[in-house]
Amino acid sequence: MVANKTAVTMMHIGELAEKSSMSLRTIRHYDDVDLLKPSGRSEGGFRLYTREDLERLLLIRRMKPLGFTLEEMSDLLDIIASLQGGEPGSSSPEVRSRLKEFLQQATTKRAKLEDYLVRADELLALLEDL
Repeated sequence: MVANKTAVTMMHIGELAEKSSMSLRTIRHYDDVDLLKPSGRSEGGFRLYTREDLERLLLIRRMKPLGFTLEEMSDLLDIIASLQGGEPGSSSPEVRSRLKEFLQQATTKRAKLEDYLVRADELLALLEDL
């Protein structure tokens, strides 16, 4: 018997956690706050996730160190999904403007993190010299 090539491979939350290097608790929290909903449920009621869900979680993981709020993450994920999906109106000036705002915020937040790393490196060098 040949498997259906269009069948979506589903993974349990443990596999998703392992592939994303995120905790089960964090993933469940993202479900509770509607940031990452499972694509399905098993017969036993366990959460099931797709490759697309994993990609969404990896985007969330990239946003987290920059200090975006859950609401900001949700907004940015919606913008990204809209642009990647080619939805009607996804290239509107409003969507592009919001994306530009997020890009500016991320750039500013990254620069701040870089400054923190420089300070941390200075401390490490000082401690190593003692």
